[in-house]
Amino acid sequence: MNDAFFKNLKADLNTYQGDWTQQGFWAMTVYRFGRWRYTVRFTPLRKVYSFLYKFSYKVAQILTGIELPCEAPVGPGFRIDHFGGIVISGYAQFGSNCIIRNGVTIGLKNIDTPRAPKIGNNVNIGAGAKILGDITIGDNVDIGANAVVLQSVPANSIAVGIPARIISKQPQTVTILQEAINQ
Repeated sequence: MNDAFFKNLKADLNTYQGDWTQQGFWAMTVYRFGRWRYTVRFTPLRKVYSFLYKFSYKVAQILTGIELPCEAPVGPGFRIDHFGGIVISGYAQFGSNCIIRNGVTIGLKNIDTPRAPKIGNNVNIGAGAKILGDITIGDNVDIGANAVVLQSVPANSIAVGIPARIISKQPQTVTILQEAINQ
């Protein structure tokens, strides 16, 4: 194993405040192993590691209820806060410092269109949220619990409801002042 694998694993452990018993950390360990195996050049050995990854992935999925395929790139500080019922498409992408809670699905809107959301930096996703389709979630966004997000969400916003309504995080008085200045 190379230094990058252990460096990422150490950073993940720091994200979980050193608590290696967190199920999210277990899922991240399997995820990191799955990404690392692609760096092995010797094909027979990579195939052995691929088998070990697929087995570990299934065990972690059963024990934690977290489906995080290694094909989905995640940024540093990615955190699965509560385990169970989490399904993430291999087509999804995550920026830095994203938090996901239990019951979250991030994936395809249509099975015929293999495109999943691109999640920005500092995104906080509430329990039970569903984020689906070829959409972009901007930086510093909060997705409310049980929200169903089917459209892109601009940076510094909140998405709540079914289907999700998008609300700016800027206080209304600032927005009114900005509108007055622009006139």
